[in-house]
Amino acid sequence: MEKEKKILYSGMQATGTLTIGNYLGALKNWVDLCEEYECFYGVMDLHSLTVRQEPAQFRKTAKNLYALYVAAGLDPQKNCIYYQSHVPAHAQLCWILNCFTYMGELNRMTQFKDKAARHEDNVNAGLYTYPVLMAADILLYQADMVPVGADQKQHLEICRDIAQRFNNLYGEVFTIPEPYLGKAGAKIMSLQDPQKKMSKSDENVNATIYLLDDRDTIIRKCKRAVTDSDTVVRYGEDKPGISNLMDIYGSITGKTAKEIEAEFDGRGYGEFKMAVGETVADELTPLQKRYEDLLKDKEYLAQCIRENDAKAAHAAQKTLRKVQKKIGLTESL
Repeated sequence: MEKEKKILYSGMQATGTLTIGNYLGALKNWVDLCEEYECFYGVMDLHSLTVRQEPAQFRKTAKNLYALYVAAGLDPQKNCIYYQSHVPAHAQLCWILNCFTYMGELNRMTQFKDKAARHEDNVNAGLYTYPVLMAADILLYQADMVPVGADQKQHLEICRDIAQRFNNLYGEVFTIPEPYLGKAGAKIMSLQDPQKKMSKSDENVNATIYLLDDRDTIIRKCKRAVTDSDTVVRYGEDKPGISNLMDIYGSITGKTAKEIEAEFDGRGYGEFKMAVGETVADELTPLQKRYEDLLKDKEYLAQCIRENDAKAAHAAQKTLRKVQKKIGLTESL
């Protein structure tokens, strides 16, 4: 029987605080997808363990991420928003898929090489097999679509390869996921180094706008954004700083680069940066209010987590049982 809706799967790591880049690049665009897809969104706390976490802060960060998902507009009645670690099938399927993944495939993963270089004191096996856990995340829910950024394309490719390899051996067990090519979110760059992506973990506090920054902080960071010595608000490769601010402004207002250029013709960088800051602050104010209200309503948040964890576990267990039967594992009595 054909599925009523195609399934879409995504999630974010439970580390740090979400940035305006996470919001405009992904979260804001997830909100309406539930009308077209059956959506699963994970708080990816198992993935976060590849880097050492302070336990109390880690628990708080994961809960805050869940609340931010909901505050940003993801309805927990229409989407399955759950904790990855609350569904044991993720780790169980990961181990099985490890046995169908080749060392050569993992050795080619550029993100492992990048992260290993940044964390030389903790190059662990979890970091190495991260793509296999990501494959388990996706395949457990028989996802048809996965929104992926440029840094995750390799991971989706290895996921597809593992799924096809398993299916060739055991029949059509897994849905082969496709990259989601709907409305693309803007790729937001660092405010202090517009050649690199905005990051939750940037050591320069002025490089990143966090979703929970207050109005004055947001405006100050926009005013301090690195630009060029020109004064013309124009989009182009030769103006990465201004182009990045235009991407932020356009993603919120819906205006094109040409419309923004016309709006700020002859007005200079100072006025433009102020407008960007105020626009971002206006966008985030209602989200921040919803977030604060959610954290106060602990029972509602707990109920959402319980119900969605159960829904995720039910869907995941169906796939896991099928996999276990196919490979010949003995069923529990």
